[in-house]
Amino acid sequence: MDITARLSEEFKIKPVYAENIVKLIDDGNTIPFIARYRKEMHGNLDDQILREFADRLAYLRNLEKRKEEVRSAIEEQGKMTEEIASALAEAKTLTEVEDIYRPYKQKKKTRATVAIAKGLEPLADIVQAQNVTEGTAEDLAKPFISEEKGVKTAKEALDGAKDIVAERISDDAELRKKLRKIFLKQAEISTKLVEDKENAKTYEMYKDYSEPVSEIKSHRVLAVNRGEAEGCLKVKIDFDKAFGTRICQAFAVRAGSVTSYLVEEAAADAYERLIFPSMEREIRSLLTEEASEQAIKMFEVNLRPLLMQPPLKGKVVLGYDPAYRTGCKLAVVNPQGTVLYKTVIYPTPPHNKVEESKKILKDIIGKYGVEVVSIGNGTASKESEIFVAQTLKEIDAKVSYIVVSEAGASVYSASKLGAEEFPDYDVAERSAVSIARRLQDPLAELIKIDPKSIGVGQYQHDMPQNRLDSVLEGVLEDCVNSVGVDLNTASVSLLKFVSGLNAGIAKNIVKYRDENGKFRSRREILKVSKLGEKAFEQCAGFLRITDGDNILDNTAVHPESYKSAEALLSAFGYTDEDVRAGRIRDLPERIRERGEESVAAACDMGVPTMRDIVTELLKPGRDIRDALPKPMLREDIMSINDLKAGMELTGTVRNVADFGVFVDLGVHQDGLVHISEITDKFIRHPSDVLKVGQIVKVRVIGVDLKRNRIALSMKSADKNKKNA
Repeated sequence: MDITARLSEEFKIKPVYAENIVKLIDDGNTIPFIARYRKEMHGNLDDQILREFADRLAYLRNLEKRKEEVRSAIEEQGKMTEEIASALAEAKTLTEVEDIYRPYKQKKKTRATVAIAKGLEPLADIVQAQNVTEGTAEDLAKPFISEEKGVKTAKEALDGAKDIVAERISDDAELRKKLRKIFLKQAEISTKLVEDKENAKTYEMYKDYSEPVSEIKSHRVLAVNRGEAEGCLKVKIDFDKAFGTRICQAFAVRAGSVTSYLVEEAAADAYERLIFPSMEREIRSLLTEEASEQAIKMFEVNLRPLLMQPPLKGKVVLGYDPAYRTGCKLAVVNPQGTVLYKTVIYPTPPHNKVEESKKILKDIIGKYGVEVVSIGNGTASKESEIFVAQTLKEIDAKVSYIVVSEAGASVYSASKLGAEEFPDYDVAERSAVSIARRLQDPLAELIKIDPKSIGVGQYQHDMPQNRLDSVLEGVLEDCVNSVGVDLNTASVSLLKFVSGLNAGIAKNIVKYRDENGKFRSRREILKVSKLGEKAFEQCAGFLRITDGDNILDNTAVHPESYKSAEALLSAFGYTDEDVRAGRIRDLPERIRERGEESVAAACDMGVPTMRDIVTELLKPGRDIRDALPKPMLREDIMSINDLKAGMELTGTVRNVADFGVFVDLGVHQDGLVHISEITDKFIRHPSDVLKVGQIVKVRVIGVDLKRNRIALSMKSADKNKKNA
């Protein structure tokens, strides 16, 4: 197989681009580096497509490797034929390769291997060939009767032969491929509830449930799997037994032979005893694999916008970690993230020291100039929100508050990293700091937490962990590198995700910075231990120096392109000082007038690279997150009891699932916009139109106070009236 040609065809890109990407990956370049700084070589593909390309490349290479292993194993047995070689060459999936190899695998003890050990394989050949038209099957079996080998009668000989034929039918790659295709179209998955189990009520909807395999949604597959794992559900695949048997018999039986009836019986046995159980396992495995991939994809889709939420810059923030008995922990953090003050107040039950707590909170706000209170949404959050809202009404200063997800804050607080960062703080105090900082710079703070603990996935602990970790690490890497990292302030947690770096080099960078002071240029990092030229090439463009000697060090322009960038400025009479002062706004227009290709060629670079450089020169130090909608700050409070059908509200998307999106309305309980209520137009998936962090307008269509549920719609009001 020509892997590069196949990738070119699958990704619909020019063959030369596919060749370039493969070479870049093989040369040790990272995906963020390839995506950003080698655009001319791959036709300006984004990092997500390049990651898919890299995954597919790895799969196809593993496929070819497995083909070679199977080919060698069959050749060693002396059983390779042109037909097998051709089938291997044409196999497009690992499943097809394993189907081809199945008859030649070393098997554990089976009924067929027992029969072969008794010398009945030649009889099985005769039976399966179905060439004999005279006499009886018993006549054919008599020569194989042997007391010594444990074959006492002709019937025992024929039974053994049928076992061998049944296994051969079961192992046939073409038959399995055909059946697999039919099963996927026509089989159903069904469940029964084990009602005496402790958690059985959780799976009540699956009490007597069935659904076509071809239609079941990924989240239901995972729910069923979990219910089965907990012993609450009995799960099986249903398929018409008579139909399955007929398929096998039609495939194996040729009429007119004295052994045809034996093959017919063997085919029926093969289906019931060998093929159906195997197909059931395969279908369940395939459903789980596809559901896991979908869940991982949704995790990826949700995690990216969560990490890329716009930072709340230049604000003094008070982090508020709510609690009951142990008190609410407060931490004041300056705009740079440095902790200025921490304390504990007790406005919630059982203490209820409301007035005393109000005085402390007012004093802190006045003394440190707090502008925003960031409240965690965990235990006692509602009571804390009411307390904060009431307190803010009693002061003259304009102070807002926001309830933020504290998912993962406790994980960070109890982690080794949290202890290293704040050795003198207890766990809850670290959590208050994290709650403040995740509002100031979500990416810098959330990067410290295991993504699986951030609260935007579903069934994440049921996923293949290596695959999940690989995908999530890719998201972290893409987010960090697309934003860029301040070389003089970034933590090890951030630096280790920069292209070309790892945890060890990140620690060395911070150590060098602590010992030698601020970096003045990007090239200075070459003095850092274990950071060589290749690592520098990969990481340099993603590192920023805000007040360095060269203005280009505070942009995403790669040092390899500095000469081209300087030539571009010079060609139009600009200086570095013009860039710093923002006096080059007409540069794009002047380039268009002269011709992009002409200017790029004169400055020794490609047009895509030139466009990127111009964007960076126009806004040195820009943060791509600044263009996104800012978080919604609140000054008053609402309760679920205040909601009525028909009310129109503004909220923030907190999670996107296969069946809809959850929206934070500021009432301590997220509302659900079912996929059918997202838009008047048909959409395949909620992620087609919505993402985490997005500000949306919704209308309340139902409030269930008893079950604490809020139903929302984003459809036009007229449409909803018609549906009512």
